[in-house]
Amino acid sequence: MITPSWRSAQQGFTLLEMLVALTIFGMITAAGVALLSVSARTQETSDQLLAELGEIRRVGALLTADLGQAAPRLYRDEDGRPQRAFAGTNGEEAALMMFVRRGWDEGEGGAALQRVAYRIADGRLERLAFARVDGGGEAVVVPLLDGVRTVRLRYRDDRGDWTDAWTATDGTRLPVAVELVTDTERHGLVRQLFGVGVMR
Repeated sequence: MITPSWRSAQQGFTLLEMLVALTIFGMITAAGVALLSVSARTQETSDQLLAELGEIRRVGALLTADLGQAAPRLYRDEDGRPQRAFAGTNGEEAALMMFVRRGWDEGEGGAALQRVAYRIADGRLERLAFARVDGGGEAVVVPLLDGVRTVRLRYRDDRGDWTDAWTATDGTRLPVAVELVTDTERHGLVRQLFGVGVMR
């Protein structure tokens, strides 16, 4: 009887062929897992960077809206003393800026004015919104940036000169622009420039 040199379909695979197939399958599986792991890490890093960028953009959007609608309106403090329409420090103090802005829908008596302030508290940049333009009262505090190491502010006047603090003798005078430089743990140094009173 003559035995054919090829194997019949009923005999199956040899042990060696099974080992080679399993090795190839294992290599493909390992490569797939590594690829998925890299993709997951890349997505996580991208999400983190987008969140950090969104944080900076949110701060910029708030300051653009607030400073862009700054109004040359004096206000009175809790003791009834008149205060300048815009007060700004160089960033070495906890209080950074305080001013009155237009465009607030819930102003008292339909005034559409709001007093806002920015400060540093416990290494965090915060925005304060007061319920009334004049007098004291509680403010709604919104945290904006965490891990703030330093803040530097400069103010540009209508002659084009820059100053480290805004203390104009005319209480209704506003700066033309404000430069804010923040140094934070997450973002490092970020410089932003804002126009003042440009949205009427």
